[in-house]
Amino acid sequence: MEGGNTDRSGAPTFGWDFLKTPNGWPYLLAPFIPIAIALRVVDAGAGLIFFSAALGVIPTAALMGRATEEVAAQSGPGIGGLLNVTFGNAPELIIALFALEKGLQEVVKASIIGSILGNILLVMGAAMLAGGLVRDRKVQRFDRTAASVQSLMLILAVAALVMPAIFELVEGQGLPPIDQERVSFDSTVEHLSIAVAIVLILTYVAGLLFSLKTHRELFNPHSDGEEDDEDLWGWSMRTSVIALAIAGLAVGVMSEILVGSIEAASHSVGLSEFFIGVIVVAIVGNAAEHWVAVLVAVKDKMDLSVNIAIGSSAQVAMFVAPVLVLVSFVLGPGPMPLVFNGFEIAAIFLAVLVAYQVTNEGESTWFEGVQLLALYVILGLTFYFA
Repeated sequence: MEGGNTDRSGAPTFGWDFLKTPNGWPYLLAPFIPIAIALRVVDAGAGLIFFSAALGVIPTAALMGRATEEVAAQSGPGIGGLLNVTFGNAPELIIALFALEKGLQEVVKASIIGSILGNILLVMGAAMLAGGLVRDRKVQRFDRTAASVQSLMLILAVAALVMPAIFELVEGQGLPPIDQERVSFDSTVEHLSIAVAIVLILTYVAGLLFSLKTHRELFNPHSDGEEDDEDLWGWSMRTSVIALAIAGLAVGVMSEILVGSIEAASHSVGLSEFFIGVIVVAIVGNAAEHWVAVLVAVKDKMDLSVNIAIGSSAQVAMFVAPVLVLVSFVLGPGPMPLVFNGFEIAAIFLAVLVAYQVTNEGESTWFEGVQLLALYVILGLTFYFA
């Protein structure tokens, strides 16, 4: 096994050779986990605590993703796919739950939008740019049908997400400002948000059935090949489950420290809570997954790269966001309706339309990657000045 992660008998080992592999870089940030905890204990500056915790989330998220892949390799494609779905966005979900508990609902909604934007613009753009330049090809191709299905599902999910905001704009008090932690809404839009959340979750379950069972070959064209095993580390089921439990605990600790320092950090570093939620928290929560998408694009596996980018965005829109809406009725100061501000609505619609246009061709170039990254930068600048 590459990286020295198994001995001659095939048993897993825990040497440090895996740090030399392309997937090993997130674990170099592991020292920031005790650093963040220590800074929190001594009550250091909020900005220092926030950025240390943000860096500490990355290796814990990477470990969670690695353990999930190892479990999935031994449990079969059906259960494996469900595990990847469940834990793929777990770090971000955990961060959002802590933010909900503290009443930072606008930060939670910003992180939802930021995650979708980060996946379809930053990640897919970086993957297309890196893959096009490193592979030195005029175009890289991927399955057009699978990408179109994912993109269309994302467009429909985004349309559903913003309808409560449109309702509030027409029938209620208008869209919320970006400089408030929590805005009070009428019970009607809260009930509408619950109904939309339930429909999205049911649709997401149907999507799982579609991609993992009835049309599995469309989304997993190489599932029976040996090529997919080259990145596995050969962990046993017991080792994988233990690692998953440790990663979950570590993500929870880092998330609590991260969220607890957001308000003070936003003032100390001169950034709004809105910008921190839509850019910083969103990138941190998905950093390990982002790196994998770029890495597989460099290996000319654009099918997998596009699936990670679009699929993860759809996962956030159809599962993570609805779950947070439902949980908000029992966690935190009050319900969190799906009412986004004007910047968020405009950004997400522009992003999904561009993503659909790019993936509809079934091929990519490095310049398309540049254009996706340019749009992400423009949106980021807008959020900063807002």
